[in-house]
Amino acid sequence: MDERVTLRSHLDQSASPAPHGVAAGEVIEAIAMAAIDLASLIGDGPLAGITGRNGGINPDGDIQRDIDVAADDMMRRALRNAPVAAILSEEAALPETLNAEAPLCVAFDPLDGSANLENNISVGTIFSVRPRGNDILSTFFEPGTAQCAAGFIVYGPQTTLVLALGGRVDIFILDRRVREFVLTARSVRVAPDTPEFAINASNRRHWHGPVRTYIDECLAGTGGGGAADFNMRWIGSLVAESLRILVRGGVFLYPADARPGYREGRLRLLYEAHPMALVMEWAGGAASTGRRRILELGAKSPHQRVPLIMGSARGVRDVAAIHEVIEPMFDNSDAPLFARRGLFL
Repeated sequence: MDERVTLRSHLDQSASPAPHGVAAGEVIEAIAMAAIDLASLIGDGPLAGITGRNGGINPDGDIQRDIDVAADDMMRRALRNAPVAAILSEEAALPETLNAEAPLCVAFDPLDGSANLENNISVGTIFSVRPRGNDILSTFFEPGTAQCAAGFIVYGPQTTLVLALGGRVDIFILDRRVREFVLTARSVRVAPDTPEFAINASNRRHWHGPVRTYIDECLAGTGGGGAADFNMRWIGSLVAESLRILVRGGVFLYPADARPGYREGRLRLLYEAHPMALVMEWAGGAASTGRRRILELGAKSPHQRVPLIMGSARGVRDVAAIHEVIEPMFDNSDAPLFARRGLFL
């Protein structure tokens, strides 16, 4: 881009006209400043005393590492100085009230995918911003359509901020020399029909029928009567998978399956699925559980888990179509419904 636009100047121009835009801009800037410091800490790793060792179990039952705790502390400190009524973090059992009169509430995953750091794979921060309701805590249990902004930061070869604000999605890269995020892509759109999918294929034996049928159709490709030959990608980092979809298109699947602990899905609705769904939809893509649009769901508990299928509109639509067609009796078996016709014909 010819003109250098910083995050601050972008927020001054874009946030003001939107509902709660000025406050949302302050929240986003606070998260971005914390992310800059977190990017440095992640980059130094063991040199800064970050060992990656386990620090216990977080309130939702996942292994907690020292970098998770550090990231949570950094984000909390930043948001205490922003117009935020309450926050909900992956690393805390319940929401915390900060300033009951402030206009916004924020749910966040301070460091998604921290287990990947020992392999030097990209990790990230995910955040969801929504207007405070009359009852502060009930704000977090409204459908994802209530969000006024969302996004994620990827700590990788570049530190990248993906921001959904004002009905569109923009991408920024951190200029480390001056500690500023700079706009690099405006109004990003997800490619509508990319023959590429991302799923952990080692779990195929646990998948329910609709997911297994969709992936089998992708793998069969033109040799099985399909219209295209699909590539498979799997990074195992939600933020990295999401950024790739914004850049290349394709569909990402983290479905529910038959394993204990995975029957309701694995990703958290409030600070993983909701914000990613807003990003995808505002970029022209889609996000679903396979049966319902993610943004229509309201959480029943702070750390509720859901299946997440997101990305190119056609890919998500195809997965949802199979869920509608395949009868419950086939949910844990190979379904023969597409044996004589390809899904992609």
